[in-house]
Amino acid sequence: MSALDNHQREPLSALHRVWKLGHNIDTDLLMPGHAMKLGMQGMKAHCLARERPEFAAQVRPGDVIVAGAGFGIGSSREQAASVLVELGVAAVIAPDFGGLYFRNAFNVGLLLLTTDLQSSVVDGDLIRIDTENPSQPLVRDAQGRKHLCEPIPMFLLERVRLGGLLPELKQRLGQSSHV
Repeated sequence: MSALDNHQREPLSALHRVWKLGHNIDTDLLMPGHAMKLGMQGMKAHCLARERPEFAAQVRPGDVIVAGAGFGIGSSREQAASVLVELGVAAVIAPDFGGLYFRNAFNVGLLLLTTDLQSSVVDGDLIRIDTENPSQPLVRDAQGRKHLCEPIPMFLLERVRLGGLLPELKQRLGQSSHV
C-alpha cells in the first residue's frame, strides 16, 4: 500500500494557502529526472527546488498551487503529479495544463482547476475551493471574489475524492466481487 492510498486531505471547503508560481512550470521543475531514482520520500525534497527552493520543506497539507499558463508541460512523468499529492497539495489552479499532466494528475488524485487566478492572488493568500457544482466549480480569492473554473466531469471529481485511479479501481472491484 502506498502513501497515496492513505493520504489525508483537507476538505476542499477549508481555507487553502496559496503558493504562487509563474508560467510554463514543466514536469522537470516539478520532479527533476536526477531525483527519480530516490523513491518518493527522496523525490519530495526535489519538488520545485529550482523554482521555489523552500517549497518541499514548507508546503503544508491543504496548500494549493496557483500558476500561470502551461503548468505540467513536458514529459509524461507521473511522479510530477504524484509528488504534489505526497506533499499534501490539495489542488493546482492554472489557466491551462499539459495534456499528459492533466491525465496523470487526476489519475493520482490531484485536483486541477482551470481558471486564471494568478493575477488575483499573492503568496500566502487564503482561498476557498467549491466543487459542489462540478459543472461550475469556483474559487473564492482572499477578497471573497468568485473565479469560475472550467467544468470538471463528475467521474474525475470522484476519482480525486477516492485518492486516484488505483483506489477507484480497488473500490469498484471490491463492489463487483460482492454482486
